[in-house]
Amino acid sequence: MRTVAFAVVLAVSGSAFLSGPPKLTGGTGAIYLGSYAKRMVVIDEATETVAAEIPLSTGIPGTVHRSQDATRLYVENADQEHFEVVDIATRKSIDAFTLSEGNRKVRTLAFTVDPQQRVMTLMTRTTTKLIDRFEIGAPAFIQYDLRDHKVIRTIPWAAGTEPAYFSFLIRYSPDGKLLYVFSEEVLILDAASLAQVATWDLSLSNEPTLGRFDLGSLDDTNDDPAWFSALFTMKDPVQNRPLLVVGRVNLDQRRLDYFPLGPATQQGQLSFTLSADGHYAYALLQSIGHNELWTIDLPGKRRQSAIEFPGRPRMAIRTSSNGKLIYLHQAGNTIDVYEADGFKYLRTITLNGDMPYGTFHVVASRTPPRRPSGVPR
Repeated sequence: MRTVAFAVVLAVSGSAFLSGPPKLTGGTGAIYLGSYAKRMVVIDEATETVAAEIPLSTGIPGTVHRSQDATRLYVENADQEHFEVVDIATRKSIDAFTLSEGNRKVRTLAFTVDPQQRVMTLMTRTTTKLIDRFEIGAPAFIQYDLRDHKVIRTIPWAAGTEPAYFSFLIRYSPDGKLLYVFSEEVLILDAASLAQVATWDLSLSNEPTLGRFDLGSLDDTNDDPAWFSALFTMKDPVQNRPLLVVGRVNLDQRRLDYFPLGPATQQGQLSFTLSADGHYAYALLQSIGHNELWTIDLPGKRRQSAIEFPGRPRMAIRTSSNGKLIYLHQAGNTIDVYEADGFKYLRTITLNGDMPYGTFHVVASRTPPRRPSGVPR
């Protein structure tokens, strides 16, 4: 009897040994990404398989923003004229609209949606086709009522250097009462009237010799709504060199917490993301023939490690909903999956079609992860 029991235990143990450790997955959330097949694709993190495809009536997605409460995605078409709203719970498109009409094309440089999801504020430029020429209008803010589908007001841009594509950011405060516009300075506007109420140049008033901070790569997916974290460059007037800085900005308090990583890189591009628990940030340095992944210890205010790896032609970085995986993506039809601890390559997710830039979002399950004690909010 004991011999039989020992044999059963040995068989079970041998089976467990042969099967190896359980597969490391990204959690119970989902990856939402755009597809050139005119749809949003939903990938289940636990199985890494396509869970749903959401057809878009407006066509190819160009830029996708997530609402503050992570219940909807706002999809800007690649033509920069049409918008579509995707409900995350039902995984369906629930609305579509455009500000263009007839020979008047309204194209969007940047947009954001208020926390109540009632108003979209856009930075736009209007082109009117006349009989003998195209008339290019000046940049302007447009407030659009998402429920009643009408323009609330239009305010011309009047803050110096004109905004440009891909280098302009607008964002609502957590209560929706203020609008922050990142240009040469941070313009603070009343969200209802778009009247300017203040400016902030991101300099440290108590340490003026440090000079100005310029916004670089950011990822606010896992940030507290009152803050956002990003990479900044800062001019060191003593050494006469640019420094790369990790900064956490509280716009309501006009407060910038930061620590330097070292001299700013002279070549290549940087992509930045936060872990789900807020303990770590990751920076991806990519240049021709040389790629590195930096792990940044946020509570310790230091770069913990830098790992060189082969990389891929086009890369951006995001963390999984549980923080255990890192997703390398960008254009193409593949997502490379790495273990966050030690940046070990695990596998590649292959899709049926290519993804456009700026459409990749990781949406956690409705229960948010707990932030460890000692990590600032």
